[in-house]
Amino acid sequence: MNKRKIEFYVGLFVIIGLVCVGYLFAVLGEINFSKDKQYHVYAFFSSVSGLKLGARVEMAGVEIGTVSDIGIDKERMLAKVELSIDRNIELSEDIIASVKTSGIIGQKYIDILPGGSDTMLEPGDEVFNTESSLDIESLVRKFIFNKNNK
Repeated sequence: MNKRKIEFYVGLFVIIGLVCVGYLFAVLGEINFSKDKQYHVYAFFSSVSGLKLGARVEMAGVEIGTVSDIGIDKERMLAKVELSIDRNIELSEDIIASVKTSGIIGQKYIDILPGGSDTMLEPGDEVFNTESSLDIESLVRKFIFNKNNK
């Protein structure tokens, strides 16, 4: 009887351990189980340097979604960013999407400035007003070379 009790507790411990490992994979891997609670819109930028998959999408400092894909639009030759927005957030068609940096050397994220239009974006629509990220290296390069030319 004692041996069965020990085997039961060892089995229970192993099951609890597997559940904990699965939970850690889901949390640390940022697996999103709520795909149906979001819709996708697309934004095109001339530069998204430093922007990563999973980056925050914010409006008024509140996270309203994430960046779910980054690629190149072969027709326009621009960076195409897929934004996953929470279903309970409605965005008007005249919003402005900007690539911003949190802090001086922080991570890049998408900041949404609300618009005033009554027409709302539908899933799969495009954001027409965008602002690309500020490239510090090119600014420093221009400053250095312009200073030497004078």
